[in-house]
Amino acid sequence: MKKHLKKIPHFNTEDAEREFWAKADTSEYFDFSKAKRVTLPNLKPSTEKISLRLPANLLYRIKTLANRSDIPYQSYMKIILSEKIQESFGRAKRPAVRGLAARRRGVSAANKHHVGLLVHR
Repeated sequence: MKKHLKKIPHFNTEDAEREFWAKADTSEYFDFSKAKRVTLPNLKPSTEKISLRLPANLLYRIKTLANRSDIPYQSYMKIILSEKIQESFGRAKRPAVRGLAARRRGVSAANKHHVGLLVHR
């Protein structure tokens, strides 16, 4: 038996739409049996700003290593943290980590753009 779906109303503002969907039963508006999995490759994960105090010598070493890899030092720190977290959880390394490894080995100028895409996901 085919279920009759309600028509989605027109919303004048995002707030009105947000309020509607907060109360509405989405199964009355969408047939989830026809749903398809999608990937959103350009969606960036949300980030939070933090303050981190580091010994001056440690920060100098981080900046030196980042400079050798031609990566901004804050991005380099995120990559290193990600590597250690992945190791701690015992998961396979992500492409961003492989990208950093490629930079450490010395990537040709022609490949830098490609590696940069992996590092800055």
